[in-house]
Amino acid sequence: MVDRGLQEAIRAVGGVTELARRIGISQPSVSNWTKVPAERVLQVESASGITRAILRPDLYVEPNLDDTARGRAQEYALLARLLRDPPDATLLRQIGQLQSDKSALGAAHYELAEAAKYTSAADVEREFFGLFIGVGRGELLPYASYYVTGFLHERPLARLRQNLCRFGIARAEGVAEPEDHAGILCEVMAGLAGGQLPAAEAAGRTIFDDHIAPWMGRFFADLERAEAAKFYRRVGTVGRIFIEIEAEAFALPL
Repeated sequence: MVDRGLQEAIRAVGGVTELARRIGISQPSVSNWTKVPAERVLQVESASGITRAILRPDLYVEPNLDDTARGRAQEYALLARLLRDPPDATLLRQIGQLQSDKSALGAAHYELAEAAKYTSAADVEREFFGLFIGVGRGELLPYASYYVTGFLHERPLARLRQNLCRFGIARAEGVAEPEDHAGILCEVMAGLAGGQLPAAEAAGRTIFDDHIAPWMGRFFADLERAEAAKFYRRVGTVGRIFIEIEAEAFALPL
């Protein structure tokens, strides 16, 4: 019998075949699992967005988070997932159920949820290709090095790698994108906020101040205005407002 954690991961990505593709192994191998193997937990967590504490509660304990930390982790995780890959039909349905309130971020959530309800996975996949991949290159390049220096694989990436190493944060196996990709940086922040990455307390502030604040707000603003963006225009709004909130919070004295 397949356990709950594995079921959640399969459901989140849209099926066994897709999960196998994302972690770089064969579909029959995943089909034979009854639970996520210990050596594959971090890969499946990265690919599906399902935390390791859900995937293997016998190995990992869910951190005792307050509501603010949990909300931050969830926001970063959603942005990471949408920037790394186009959402499938399952994720679009989940986004369509996002809760909203009267805050600016709540209003942005409402607009994103409405956009998710009136689009299809196929349409968003084409949009994602035009925005971030393209024929030759996409409309936007979601990398810190590009936004800070105008070129890829420059000093901002080297400095980020030094800080990640200093905090004991390792590059996930099988990830092709450089670490200064917006989706990977959001994934790191999700792990730090949610306690899945056992780094020093100062890690989140350092990663945000040095590697996110200098550029990611501009990237999300560009995403809002991008010619190819329809669904992703709303992602840009959510991201821009959330980064503004994070900047204000990190600016407060300790």
